[in-house]
Amino acid sequence: MSNYDNTNSGVLFKNDKKGNEKAPDYKGKLNVNGKDLELAGWIREGKTGQFLSLKVSEPRAKDGTVYDNKPKTVFDNSTDLPF
Repeated sequence: MSNYDNTNSGVLFKNDKKGNEKAPDYKGKLNVNGKDLELAGWIREGKTGQFLSLKVSEPRAKDGTVYDNKPKTVFDNSTDLPF
């Protein structure tokens, strides 16, 4: 196990499993202030040459479920409610 601190860093890898033209050319992970995110990049052509367009999103499970990385609120129903 590595002791490397990944906070506020990320990585992109070439997407070898690009299934269609809209799929990203690069995929990876990004950590911002301790929160894990997904990173995708597309090679685009601009007026002055090529550039890398990036998109940051919440992590997804293989079934498409989005992990929200938010703390869960627990409702305590032992208190008296005013209604």
